[in-house]
This record gives sequence, structure tokens and C-alpha cells, in this order.
Amino acid sequence: MDQTPPPPQEKTPPGGRTNNRSTSGKHIAAAAMAAAPVSVPRIKLGSQGLEVSAQGLGCMGMSAFYGPPKPESDMIKLLLHAVASGVTFLDTSDVYGPHTNEFLLGKALQGGVRKKVELGTKFGIWFADGKHEIRGDPAHVRAACDGSLKRLGVDCVDLYYQHRIDKRVPIEVTMGELKKLVEEGKIKYIGLSEASASTIRRAHAVHPITAIQLEWSLWSRDAEEDIIPTCRELGIGIVAYSPLGRGFLSSGAKLVDSLSEQDSRKRMPRFQPENLDKNAQIFDRVNAMAARKGCTPSQLALAWVHHQGNDVCPIPGTTKIENFDQNVGALSVKLTPDEMAELESYTAAGEVVGDRYAQVANTWKDSETPPLLSWKSE
Repeated sequence: MDQTPPPPQEKTPPGGRTNNRSTSGKHIAAAAMAAAPVSVPRIKLGSQGLEVSAQGLGCMGMSAFYGPPKPESDMIKLLLHAVASGVTFLDTSDVYGPHTNEFLLGKALQGGVRKKVELGTKFGIWFADGKHEIRGDPAHVRAACDGSLKRLGVDCVDLYYQHRIDKRVPIEVTMGELKKLVEEGKIKYIGLSEASASTIRRAHAVHPITAIQLEWSLWSRDAEEDIIPTCRELGIGIVAYSPLGRGFLSSGAKLVDSLSEQDSRKRMPRFQPENLDKNAQIFDRVNAMAARKGCTPSQLALAWVHHQGNDVCPIPGTTKIENFDQNVGALSVKLTPDEMAELESYTAAGEVVGDRYAQVANTWKDSETPPLLSWKSE
């Protein structure tokens, strides 16, 4: 897609952030539009038969990494609201908490709700005794799966991902054990998260991979060069996590002021003061375009992901029903090729400052939130 230059911007005041107060009326109207009912379509994820809602719900922030755990009753209410709204693809992991997010979903899935959802969880990041370890050995694969099934209160997981790749264990060995779990009926489909193109090919040769989960948003596009084309060549679905830039594409720089000290984003490079003003200019441009289109910046950023193709399912996370409803409203936002190109020009090479993840040590203090791990795979 051709990269067209961005339109002229308003003058930027001291501090490098555009004043968009004049667009507030349009955003109020957009918020009202977001509350209107939106029909959530279904899509095929991968080529093995899995069907999911075209937009999912990332559940991590309900229990871990983004500040203190949220009230359980509120989160169950949100989960049930999501399912009733047609967002039935729920994403969790054994490391969220750890374990507490799976327990939460297990409670929400009672009373027949399980039959209405597509449930994805993950294994492979192990925290214990102040250390973290990536594990893909067969014994851990099986023990982790059994643990997740018990916490979730289910006898089968629809989509089971390896959360991060264990470089010490050949992917063929890990996949061999996952294939056994499919044969035993404990999992229906296999996924990988943040795997390289070569790892995906090797894994897919052992057993078909249904979905690859990766960070994909307007300001996280490194997977477009190699990983996403590989998925499409092999008929593998794409699950886009953090499609709102971990909230930055919803709120801009002001998001950082609201983060608690327990929030892992406080330590991410893109949210650091030395990078914040430059990255805020990206949000300002997205925000201005959203005002012109009569939607919110969140809806515009999500619509960009949806327009990547019907093999892509974004899973924005939230802990508030009103934000959930706004995110679903993205499904009704239509973008022309020119608008897509304009949005992409905002995050052209060099425009986004800072890595996606901080480099983390292998240990953390008991008083700290365990770190979100680097994405890179072999």
C-alpha cells in the first residue's frame, strides 16, 4: 500500500502535543454511536475449522500486569456482557496472575456459558521462587494443560497456545506433546504466540497450527514483513493482541499519568518520558482523523486491524463495560484504501520510538509484578 503523506496538522503547543479540545463534541457523538448495538460477525480462524467472533476479548488486565486485580464480580459481569454481545472468543493464560485469571474465567463460564464461547489459553511461561523460565518440555506441556483445564473447570480448551518458545527444546518435541493432547481430546486446536516464521513452519509440519498470536497494531507492525505472510501462506489465522497499543491509541500520553506503580507499562520503553512526546504525536494524528470520521481513536485503531483481512481477529482487553461497547463499535467503522494509507503514514519507519518490551532480568522481587517477557523467538 502506498504511503501517502499525512495531512497538515494543527500547530503543536509547547510540550509537543496537539490540542484537540475542538473535537470533543465529535467524540461525544462518537461515544454515543459506540453504545449502539453492533452485530458481531463470525470468522474462520485458520483452516482446521475453528470459528470465532470477529473480535475477541483479552482478559489479562482483569487479573494481572496492568495494576491490581479488578473486583471479581465486576469482571464476571463484563465477561457475561461480552458473551451476550456476541464477543465469544475469550483469551487468557496460566501466567496471568499467575493462575487467577483462569480461575476467574472458570467462574464466568458456569451455568451453560461454556457452550457459547471459544476459549483460548496458553502455557510456557513459568514463574516460581522469584524467577521466570520459558518451558516447552513435554512434561510441562502436559502438566500445564491439566492445570488449566482444572482452573477453568472445563474438559477441553478450544485453542491452546505455547505462550513463548522454549529455545532449549526443539519445537518439534513440544508440538509432539501438543498433538497428543489433541488426540486425547484435551485441546481442539493448537496455537503459538510470538513465534518466528521459521518456528511456525517447523511446528506446522508436525501438526497444523490454527492461529498465531502476535502484537499487531498501528504502532506495532514488525510482524508484517515475515511472520504474517508466512501465516497466510500456510493457512494460519492471526490473533492480534494489544491492538490498541496497550491503551496508548485510546488515550495518548495522558494514559501514563493514570498508571499505578504495579502496572508493567510503567517500565515499557514506549511509555518512558524520553519517548512519550514523540509517540504522543502519533496519537494526536489518529485522534484528529477519528474526529473527522465521527468515531473514537480506539475505534479507528481497531478498525485498521479489522481491515487487514478476514483472517485476523483482534482481542482488545478492557476492564470496563463502556470501553468494551466502544471497542465493539469499531466493527462498524469503514476505512477506504486512502484512509488506511494515511493511518499507516503516521507510523512509518522511525515514527514510533522505543521497543515493544523492556529487556528484563531473569529475576524479580516478591513485591514487584512479574515482568512481561520479550517476544523474540528462534
